[in-house]
Amino acid sequence: MVYLGLFLIAFIAATLLPAQSEAALAGLIVQGYAPWLLVAVATVGNVLGSTVNWWLGRELVRFGDRRWFPVKPAQLARAQAWYARYGQWSLLLSWVPIIGDPLTLAAGAMRERLRTFLLLVSVAKFARYLAVAALALRWP
Repeated sequence: MVYLGLFLIAFIAATLLPAQSEAALAGLIVQGYAPWLLVAVATVGNVLGSTVNWWLGRELVRFGDRRWFPVKPAQLARAQAWYARYGQWSLLLSWVPIIGDPLTLAAGAMRERLRTFLLLVSVAKFARYLAVAALALRWP
């Protein structure tokens, strides 16, 4: 149940909804749960959440001018401009708060291939959770 909860928090944290998965991961590591399994579960959940953003960008960008659309047109335009300038390598910043989620949405809107998207986002998310785990394991 603990691992499912971490998966869900990590999934939600990667979507455009606000959530904090790093604190949950660190807390579970400090409590003695298996760090490698926690990092794997958080990574998979977070990558799948980012994939939802990619899909939304790919399919729903045509509705960007609608009031109900979750991203304001100016935010999407900034993310698309960033993505157009730096390309697929910008996905290595998908772990960064505030800019990471819109980047994954922009990748979908810019029609990034799913295989490339998954590879780069997985590397970024895994590295972040690995760093969080390393810090948590040194917690006094």
